[in-house]
Amino acid sequence: MRDRVRTHRAAATLALAAAAQLAAFAPAYAQQRDTIATMNDPRVNLRAGTGNTAEVAARGLRLVSYTAKPALLDSASGLAFINSDIAFRNNTVYQGNFSGFSIWDVANPARPVELSTVVCATDQADPSIYGNLLFISAESPRSRTDCGMQGVQDGKDRMRGVRIYDVSNPRAPRLIKNVQTCRGSHTHTIVPHPTDRDVIYIYVGGSSNVRDAAEVPELACSTGTVAENPNTAEYRVDIIRVPLRNPQQAAVSGYARIFQDLPRPPGRGGVALSDTATGRGASGPSGCHDLTSYPAYHLVAGSCGSYGILLDVRNPEKPVVTDAKSDLNFSLWHTAVFSNDAKRVVFTDEWGGGTAPRCRRTDPFRLGGNTLLSINNGKMTQHGYFKMPAAQTDQENCVSHNGGLVPVPGRDIMVQGWYQGGVDVFDFTDPRNPVEIAFFDRGPVNGETLVMGGSWGAYYWNGYIYSSELSRGLDILELVPGEQLSRNEIEAAKLARMDEYNPQMQPRVTWPAAFPVVRSYLDQLVRNRGLPAARTSAIASALTRAESARGTARRTQLNVLAAQLDRDARGAADAARVTAMAGAVRDLARATR
Repeated sequence: MRDRVRTHRAAATLALAAAAQLAAFAPAYAQQRDTIATMNDPRVNLRAGTGNTAEVAARGLRLVSYTAKPALLDSASGLAFINSDIAFRNNTVYQGNFSGFSIWDVANPARPVELSTVVCATDQADPSIYGNLLFISAESPRSRTDCGMQGVQDGKDRMRGVRIYDVSNPRAPRLIKNVQTCRGSHTHTIVPHPTDRDVIYIYVGGSSNVRDAAEVPELACSTGTVAENPNTAEYRVDIIRVPLRNPQQAAVSGYARIFQDLPRPPGRGGVALSDTATGRGASGPSGCHDLTSYPAYHLVAGSCGSYGILLDVRNPEKPVVTDAKSDLNFSLWHTAVFSNDAKRVVFTDEWGGGTAPRCRRTDPFRLGGNTLLSINNGKMTQHGYFKMPAAQTDQENCVSHNGGLVPVPGRDIMVQGWYQGGVDVFDFTDPRNPVEIAFFDRGPVNGETLVMGGSWGAYYWNGYIYSSELSRGLDILELVPGEQLSRNEIEAAKLARMDEYNPQMQPRVTWPAAFPVVRSYLDQLVRNRGLPAARTSAIASALTRAESARGTARRTQLNVLAAQLDRDARGAADAARVTAMAGAVRDLARATR
């Protein structure tokens, strides 16, 4: 989302050199007959309401709790700013907003407790947590080094970059460093040093104009193309080095020019798109809106306006571009989520900047949604699209936005916020055939005019889904069994515990040896007919007998079943899943005492 309401501007008309150039950016399936949003859905035309008073439609999700904005941020206080992203550590949720952030104790998800609310103008205050350090993005012209709310009269008082807080006492966060950058931080991403646990790097997603050099003379901020000015603050990603033992020494250590040699992307109908991450011309990205790191695989996915870029970050100070994609059907490559095995990636398209209604029946279905790609040896192959399917109204800002994985073994499932399109859960295991699983949606904030609201981002965290609601507050949701998601799969997901989670720093999920994990694979084989019905029934009976046994008897039965599954896999319609199930059965046998 923009810190200011801006429209996407088309650049000057670009005459495509040849059909071959166009084909490089338009997937073969892009010319297929397009889908339109459906009116036959319970989410259509819900009654409006503020707070939790709007009409609700839900399938596969139930609302555990709704918590209104802290009193300090309500309209009566004069600080009526919208919420932004969230981060997680242990039983604590860190929720950003355009005027600071709040910290919540969610040990009891049914009753979140406000620990503190910090007022500090930032826009948009994207948070990340690492140990006891909280990082907050700041790019607003009104943002001050002292967190004052009186605005900036002298540019040397302006703060645009990343703030660092000590939150060892979450009831009293303490600002310990303002790291200034030339373009501010719209978002930021933590990339840990691969061998030095005392160092992390922060990749800065900067989308503002370059600031006046006089504001922070030591940064020597300047503009222009790389050819005109090799030191330009444009066309780069700034990198902050944070020594964890002395975070007060955090500073910009360098930058990466990851946009070199990218061809100018064409736009729909032969018109070149502006670089919507920066509002600049049609020459390609000048910065990235978001970057998503996956440290376990040394990968970063850069969502950079007119491009989705894949980076190898084994050396975080010198990231290497391995591939880049553009697409006629994408207006703004915005965020990314990897599959748990890093073999697939979902990129989102924030068409309209998050401030416009882009999920109406009249809106192109391939704009403002997600695109699904596979990854092989550092190269991406685009396969298809997914967009929240229910038609929304002119009074609902709606477009693809932030989300993350739901850790169901054997499947790639993503939960995602769609602003006033609500929270949506879909399966992208087969990137050519994504399937919606669950949703939760309220009616618009206002039924007469568009008032900003909805889910900024929705994330699965240790058994629950947390959604940061722009105008309303914090929603906590829980998955419930349905046709596309079984009770065993939900229970298996709950076994995947994480100590810390930042939406732009993806953790690798593992599952303990447990019967719900094994039964998840079995439920999937029943659902997709990966094995004959007689065989899945026999496997279910064998698991029931093994679970009733103890010690050596259980271990023996499980090893026998694993050997049978190895044989089943040779002729199975879904051999890979049968093999994965056999592995989970062996893990369970080894864990049996």
